[in-house]
Amino acid sequence: MRMKLKNIGLIAAGLATGVFATLQISASAEQTVTAPLPLDQLRLFAEVFGQIKREYVEPVDDKKLLTAAIKGMVSSLDPHSSFLDKTDYEELQEQTKGRFAGLGIEISQEDGLVKVISPIEDTPAFRAGIRPGDLITRINDKPVRGMTLDKAVKQMRGEPGTKVTLTIFRKSDDRTFPITVTRAVIRVQSVKLKMLDPGYAYIRITSFQERTTPDLAARLQDIARQQPNVKGLILDLRNNGGGLLQSAVGVAGAFLPPDSVVVSTNGQIPDSKQVYRDTYDNYRLPTFDGDPLKSLPPVFKTVPIVVLTNAYSASASEIVAGALQDSKRATIMGKTTFGKGSVQTVRPMTADTALRLTTAYYYTPSGRSIQNKGITPDVPVDQYADGDPDDVLVTREVDYTNHLANTQDPNEKKEQEEREQRRMDQLRVLEEQNDKKTPEQRQKDRDRKPIEFGSTEDFMMQQALAKLEGKPVQASKSLLAESTQAPAGKAAAKPVPKASAAKPASAPQ
Repeated sequence: MRMKLKNIGLIAAGLATGVFATLQISASAEQTVTAPLPLDQLRLFAEVFGQIKREYVEPVDDKKLLTAAIKGMVSSLDPHSSFLDKTDYEELQEQTKGRFAGLGIEISQEDGLVKVISPIEDTPAFRAGIRPGDLITRINDKPVRGMTLDKAVKQMRGEPGTKVTLTIFRKSDDRTFPITVTRAVIRVQSVKLKMLDPGYAYIRITSFQERTTPDLAARLQDIARQQPNVKGLILDLRNNGGGLLQSAVGVAGAFLPPDSVVVSTNGQIPDSKQVYRDTYDNYRLPTFDGDPLKSLPPVFKTVPIVVLTNAYSASASEIVAGALQDSKRATIMGKTTFGKGSVQTVRPMTADTALRLTTAYYYTPSGRSIQNKGITPDVPVDQYADGDPDDVLVTREVDYTNHLANTQDPNEKKEQEEREQRRMDQLRVLEEQNDKKTPEQRQKDRDRKPIEFGSTEDFMMQQALAKLEGKPVQASKSLLAESTQAPAGKAAAKPVPKASAAKPASAPQ
């Protein structure tokens, strides 16, 4: 019996620089072609290939040309499908184990430049001060414009301990400046625990790796020992770009009633039509030596929970947040999530290459697709008390030109146009505000450090603790339009949801 690792991740492009783009891994490509190949198009491809070989200004290697053709064919499908060469495939497998070499940034491409989706905390890029929304214009004095994303990634790769200088354009500051980052072997701690006020605990999950479920179980056991009368938990999924599907099911299962539906998937192939409940068979991984959730104290099935999310909570994070929200098991607080509602399959094609292909949509227990929409928080709160100055620069799934549609939303195109118009309006306002700032205010913005999640300066976490303690939640001064659907004052007045069994769901047809 072959073992499959079902994984979900944020973005394929940043693989080499440190993004957790872990996806579904299958032992072999077993599907056969059922439709006849378009002979006219294949003949055209052969003619173009021959023309390039005969007439291009310089000789072109056959393998390089064909690999580029395959990569272009796959990447044209959607933002998350890609052909993995030897280096990419090796790094993908390392990342599921929480160890990889790089800078620690999740990236995409915008207007011919490399755009930072998010730096991964506790990595060289994070410590160097790189922020979400930063545009990389040069890599070691080489202009990025005109480079493919693959080429830009290769320019940023290098041996641990070596340095790379990135020229950054920061829209929120309207300035360009260099940042030198030292490459490193990055070991991501998947689960972090911090005790708060007596009876309350904070758990941060940075990514969904192979050991996330057993590590979470161990931290929950620590809480039970140190806080036997635990009153509430904060589960922080901010900046968590995804990971293994089994780990998402295991994390949700730690807090849901037994046999609850966590997520369902649906696609063309039979294997894609699945309902995942919080049973051991659905979150077991090869590295486990037993069910890590079996001996968890029952208090964690009922203790009040606040889940923190932001625009960089993606994929597997959205599965957990959606399951806990649909089951009324937790209050979701923060910002609307990324909106990646698809599952990818990684199938080895040769000994050292693989095809990562989107094979299914996933659905929350109530049957809703979050593709391009994300999880809307029950209590919308900004990261800072005075707002999120870089929010307008956030890239979500819906912002990719080749994103998959949400088949449940007939008005998606109109909503996307309205969102883009709001975004342009907000950018104009941001530019006007920047023009009016004094030199002192500009310097203050430049000196603003990334929030250390879970610290006393973490405004959003403090609001989550207030929610659990039954205190008023302080809304930030500038919520984005996406959050106005649920005014923070009203949301904060709601009681913390109690545990309830998730309603059964089946894979949507």
